[in-house]
Amino acid sequence: MLIKRRTVQLSGGLLARHTALFVREACSFQSDIFLAKDGKCVSGKSIMKVMALAVKKGDEITLLTNGVDEQAAARTLEEFLLTKHR
Repeated sequence: MLIKRRTVQLSGGLLARHTALFVREACSFQSDIFLAKDGKCVSGKSIMKVMALAVKKGDEITLLTNGVDEQAAARTLEEFLLTKHR
């Protein structure tokens, strides 16, 4: 299991459009993917659960990946969250 704490740099945070793109990326991996913020941990493959976290630019989040392709999943999703313009 990989655990990465990061500050979201994605302009606008995870609003509807960015959440949909994030979940699509997450679903492309076999690994289990979770996002945690403010004590809440949700599946990164569920658009409604990720939206419920209300992640904004500048928020501290924890990205957890666990499975056969966890390294690639963590790298790809971390890059997504740290990209300033998407």
